[in-house]
Amino acid sequence: MFDADWSIFMLLGGLFLVLGIILILLDRGEQKSYYDSLVDRPDAREFLSHDPQRPELGALKIGGWISLVLGLVILAMGGGIALWA
Repeated sequence: MFDADWSIFMLLGGLFLVLGIILILLDRGEQKSYYDSLVDRPDAREFLSHDPQRPELGALKIGGWISLVLGLVILAMGGGIALWA
């Protein structure tokens, strides 16, 4: 009964891990391009003080970490099912 179920968990866990890594890398690129554009402006107050805070710059990173944790949990579930089978 569990022979095919564990492979689905392993596949979903792997997909979440890859998605998490991609989101974290996208966040790094987004932050770099945003702050690089601020350097070119004559008023660099926002660049130096990071004020006002922009939550959207960290949103991809947070989503990436959530995806990584979910991927690890799903992989562990798939491994547990495979051991019981």
